Amino acid sequence: MSVAEGDLLWEPSEEVHRTARVARFMRERGFGSYDELWRWSVTDLEGFWDAIWAYFDVLGERGDGPVLQRAEMPDARWFPGATLNHARNTLRRAEEDPDATAVVFRTEADDDGPRRSRTLTYRELAAEVAEVRAGLRALGVGRGDRVAAYVPNIPEALVAFLATASLGAIWSSCSPDFGAPSVIDRFTQIEPKVLIAVDGYAYNGKRFDRSAVVRDIQASLPTLQATVTIPYLDSDAAAIGGDRALRYADLRRSGEPLAFEPVPFDHPLWILYSSGTTGLPKPIVHGHGGVVLEHLKSLSFQQDLGPGDVFFWYTTTGWMMWNYLIGGLLVGATVVLYDGAPGGDTLWRLAADTGVTYFGVGAPYVLASMKAGSDPAREHDLSRIRGIGSTGSPLPPEGFRWLYDHVGRDLLVGSFSGGTDVATGFVGPCPLLPLRAGVIQCRGLGAKVEAYDEKGDPVIGEVGELVLTEPMPSMPIYFWNDENGDRYRDSYFGVYPGVWRHGDWIKILPDGGCVIYGRSDSTLNRGGVRMGTADFYRVVEGFEEIADSLVVDTGQLGQEGRLLLYVQLTEGVTLSDDLVGRLRTALRSTLSPRHVPDEIRAVPGVPRTLSGKKLEVPVRKILLGTPINKAANPDAMANPEVLRHFTPDS
Repeated sequence: MSVAEGDLLWEPSEEVHRTARVARFMRERGFGSYDELWRWSVTDLEGFWDAIWAYFDVLGERGDGPVLQRAEMPDARWFPGATLNHARNTLRRAEEDPDATAVVFRTEADDDGPRRSRTLTYRELAAEVAEVRAGLRALGVGRGDRVAAYVPNIPEALVAFLATASLGAIWSSCSPDFGAPSVIDRFTQIEPKVLIAVDGYAYNGKRFDRSAVVRDIQASLPTLQATVTIPYLDSDAAAIGGDRALRYADLRRSGEPLAFEPVPFDHPLWILYSSGTTGLPKPIVHGHGGVVLEHLKSLSFQQDLGPGDVFFWYTTTGWMMWNYLIGGLLVGATVVLYDGAPGGDTLWRLAADTGVTYFGVGAPYVLASMKAGSDPAREHDLSRIRGIGSTGSPLPPEGFRWLYDHVGRDLLVGSFSGGTDVATGFVGPCPLLPLRAGVIQCRGLGAKVEAYDEKGDPVIGEVGELVLTEPMPSMPIYFWNDENGDRYRDSYFGVYPGVWRHGDWIKILPDGGCVIYGRSDSTLNRGGVRMGTADFYRVVEGFEEIADSLVVDTGQLGQEGRLLLYVQLTEGVTLSDDLVGRLRTALRSTLSPRHVPDEIRAVPGVPRTLSGKKLEVPVRKILLGTPINKAANPDAMANPEVLRHFTPDS
């Protein structure tokens, strides 16, 4: 069935209007609509975020200081005088309902071994955190120290993070599919005291020994005082690193009660990294308090999650969605951790087997399922799913329609946009609003998202630069080693002083809905008509013959360049004159004659980051003459081997 942007696909029932968590909060505050609530949340910042602290009964000392000592970005300071601990709030259900399930763990290979098909109650999770906390403390880890982790999405990663946070130490992780140079680029910046690493991992039926990579990382980190090895690939694997190394089982120390170091609201919780496709990745630091408040608000009010929900997102520890996923514990949900390849119907089967109620993936997974002709609801029992999240890239209208046709009719499909920078999505779903194809329902509470035109004026109903004109508590507290804050200011505030520029194109509709059109730094500018790449991909990838695509405009200031379309063809398909003609015709009629490519080339794959984002900007740099090794960091890519097909003479 064809679908157009804006077609109505779902409306909340009276029961949802009555029982949704955001509805209860809205009634408490005396507002009659989500729009009224949102406007209050972004005009009375102190009133709103103080209400969030009180409503969720955040564990800690609020203090009698102001909510916002300074509102001007980038120097906003939240809740001076308040103290709390993220881990204490995450594990509060261990006291209130200790036998509730906290974690369900699955891998792609459910063979025997202590790491497979594991379930932890909140009591068991807290007990393991206490043991690892005691072990880290014995290694000398304390407030402000960094603990770096080279680990997949396994329970030990979650436990080690919570143990680190409980001490007031600072967590940072990379997935073991990262190569040594990429990990070293990240961890050398933060000078960790302890490294936690696996000996290897399995993916798509293959085993990958990473012990040599771990040794390379150790050799590059002179500040290391210990390495903890998790024997994940081989249960008999020895500790890696000689005298200063121990196995995870030896790190755990029983007998000490679980305790939590109270820290200031803006005390560093973790260090995340920008994608790092060129140059050193930016080490982005978030604070305990900002993450606690934002994740409580977003997971409860935008996604309607709470006790009784089973929350899954396909992610690795190298993507901020891992940090967001484990935030599900803050609202008392069960989180599903999965380590392995997502191929075929694996994730749909996982959802059925574990009783997932909220299923999150990157938009490319939805589109791949659609192109493969999958019918998950017919093949699996997905009756418990009531919400689906999509992020990483814009989900086109056809993706929305497919989810309702092939997963479930009564679903809240939550397309998100935000990012590592804020550890959340600032536009996303709301259970109280109708859902339209290709349209993100709303701007998140507390997120004053606007679209700026070329003059820097806010516009409605037009595509503009996505900006935030008021601060959020989960914005970075700073970048690590950015002593004067210059790198932080240049990253977000260099174009509009005092206003956060995110680097995406957005259209905000009169009803508050939002449409994301891709990165503003990969804009297609043809004859003065600017367009985000999302529109282009929607047309091209609507062809059954096209598995993936990438479009690049080589134009520069004052000079129009060539518009090049690269297509990855489905198996058994060739780039015939007929297919080229049909692509050109579709782009001409759907977009404009200006957006017909100058050339269409077949490639074996589209370059993507490890988190699945298309590398449009690095490819553009390569086409304009930048050497491949300077345009992109291969260790930050999922498929660096394909870049050689995107050179000017290829």
